Amino acid sequence: MLNLVLFGPPGAGKGTQSQKLIDKYNLVHLSTGDILRSEIANQTALGLEAKKLMDQGHLVPDEVVIGMISSKLDNNKDAAGFIFDGFPRTTAQAEALDNLLKEKGTVVNMMVALDVDDEELTKRLLLRGKDSGRADDQDESIIRNRIEVYNKNTAPLKDYYSAQSKFYSIDGIGSIDEIFSRVCDTIDNNR
Repeated sequence: MLNLVLFGPPGAGKGTQSQKLIDKYNLVHLSTGDILRSEIANQTALGLEAKKLMDQGHLVPDEVVIGMISSKLDNNKDAAGFIFDGFPRTTAQAEALDNLLKEKGTVVNMMVALDVDDEELTKRLLLRGKDSGRADDQDESIIRNRIEVYNKNTAPLKDYYSAQSKFYSIDGIGSIDEIFSRVCDTIDNNR
């Protein structure tokens, strides 16, 4: 089983790269953002609260996200592996994910991080906001807050996965195919 954490700040290209990785390695996509957006679209109580938090650039509580992931894992017991997109975002979430996977008889094999500088991220997200309709992609101050939250809370995960010899940094600048090639080379050379 191949379990990947695809890591990077908002706008780094995780969604684009994860779809290509799913196709190549036959993985099940676990995108907390997609799960949350589905809840928002269905206007569930969780979705409405999540939308409020996301629109302000805040994170959704860990216990909610872990519960959603556990359910997704249970519904895909025969999967070749999973790609975790947008989760974990903090060391506490990484520890909770490790514990959840251990209960299910598996582990995270590697974290692949897409590195992109803050100015490029802001530019990408503002561009994406023109097409996506997402409020959190249309306001530069919210975008900068999301990047700041990432840098403060999420970047320490590099140390967490490095300590387990599972962290791999990839240059996230270039064409989609160039970045994908770098990611695949890293996965294939370190499985």
